[in-house]
Amino acid sequence: MNLGSPDSTEVPDVKRYLDEFLMDGRVIDKPWLFRAMLVKGIIVPFRAPKSAEAYKSIWTKEGSPLIVLSEQLARALDQEVEEPVVIAMRYGTPSPREAFDKLLQAHPDLKEVLLIPMYPHYAMSSYETAVEYAKEQHAEGRYPFRLEYIKPYYDNAEYLEALCESIRPYLDTDYDQILFSYHGVPERHIYKGDITQQHCLKKEGCCDTPSAAHQYCYRHQCWTTTKEVARRLGIPDGKWGFSFQSRLGRDPWLQPYTAQRLEELPKEGVKKVLVACPAFISDCLETLEEIAEEGKESFVHAGGESFTMIPCLNVHPLWVRAMATWVEGFRAGNTDMLQRGSAHELVPKGSIMDII
Repeated sequence: MNLGSPDSTEVPDVKRYLDEFLMDGRVIDKPWLFRAMLVKGIIVPFRAPKSAEAYKSIWTKEGSPLIVLSEQLARALDQEVEEPVVIAMRYGTPSPREAFDKLLQAHPDLKEVLLIPMYPHYAMSSYETAVEYAKEQHAEGRYPFRLEYIKPYYDNAEYLEALCESIRPYLDTDYDQILFSYHGVPERHIYKGDITQQHCLKKEGCCDTPSAAHQYCYRHQCWTTTKEVARRLGIPDGKWGFSFQSRLGRDPWLQPYTAQRLEELPKEGVKKVLVACPAFISDCLETLEEIAEEGKESFVHAGGESFTMIPCLNVHPLWVRAMATWVEGFRAGNTDMLQRGSAHELVPKGSIMDII
């Protein structure tokens, strides 16, 4: 299950997609009425034409890169495992119900479905919303099979091996720094996810200090992935960085910001940069346009000389094998990779004034 994409680059299709995406209470965590006024009255009307142009810059003859790559990944995994494999999207098509119906039509005696979210790290606006939406559609459809789902795999050995091997070839080039850029989230999401209510972003070195809060802390999980990749690949301190992209609105988001770092790095003597985006499994608008196009332009304009975006895992053979290993383990009765119980509920409760 991946994020999703507009059906085309036409403005009406982009509007529909943005409306579904931004009206999700786990993306913009405001009460419905306030969110509707903000999204339908301000953001979507002004943003849709610009987003449509951005999508046009990355669209392929086969369609949306994210959809195409997800389909390729499903076909590759299908060759590795006994079970049938289909794709679903959190926004747009195909929905989880369409995927469930397709599976059930082909396999009327289906007993279990294993959901693999294309989100290595737990965040309210990515992993949680995907899992909860799939669960809702499963319940609404009254399907006879059980739904299980893979837990966040930011520190999983198979995932890390695949990620490292996808990056390794680029380290043979002449580079000054590799920047690990993750999709950003508002700081308030981190506070809401802190089940201790006294750790995340409140203690110095919170991401390196053991805490029960880390189970739902996106920043800690991104930091853990980054440090482990750097360690496994032998990237020395000073030759790697860590930042967050795709900020929306004026509220404080996780820092440092990728766009700002790309403008600062040349002034710090970093003229040749590699950028990896581990929060994204499939290349999409946020990597192909925001990083490879806008990010490169900012870096070069600021005095940078060489900019390389490392592709996401996409259909890397080791990533396909990692997922196959999880499926095989599930088939054998191994539940180590399964998320047990409900995803952490972070949707805001209270009045509009409580939130504002």
